[in-house]
Amino acid sequence: MFRSASAQIFRQAVRYRSTDTNLILERSINRVQLLGRVGQDPVMRQVEGRNPVTIFSIATNEMWRSGEGEMSSTGDISQKTTWHRVSVFKPGLRDVAYQYVKKGSRILVEGKLDYGEYVDKNQVRRQATTIIADNIVFLSDNVRDKM
Repeated sequence: MFRSASAQIFRQAVRYRSTDTNLILERSINRVQLLGRVGQDPVMRQVEGRNPVTIFSIATNEMWRSGEGEMSSTGDISQKTTWHRVSVFKPGLRDVAYQYVKKGSRILVEGKLDYGEYVDKNQVRRQATTIIADNIVFLSDNVRDKM
């Protein structure tokens, strides 16, 4: 039972055939999970004629030991912090994020990557990468207690 059901799901996940025999639509995945700390309190913005969006940043850290070998306990520990911009459009989640996400909170954000362009105040064209959140898990005790 599981084998046939999982095979059917796999076939659907890999390829979807339309009624047009020349057109084959393949499915793809754009998923991101970030576990880190919030870098700034969220702000809510609304462009005229559009739905509001809650925006905040989250920092993730990567650590490694440089030196003789990876298994060695000698060497310096290096760390790299990467900042990610998170946008929340989903109506219920947008409001919860605006109210409960706070600077320093430890959270898990799930969503998708989005790439875009904008023109800054100096009329320079810039590229931006944003995480469009569809789920947020609050991990800091102080935030969970307030909910």
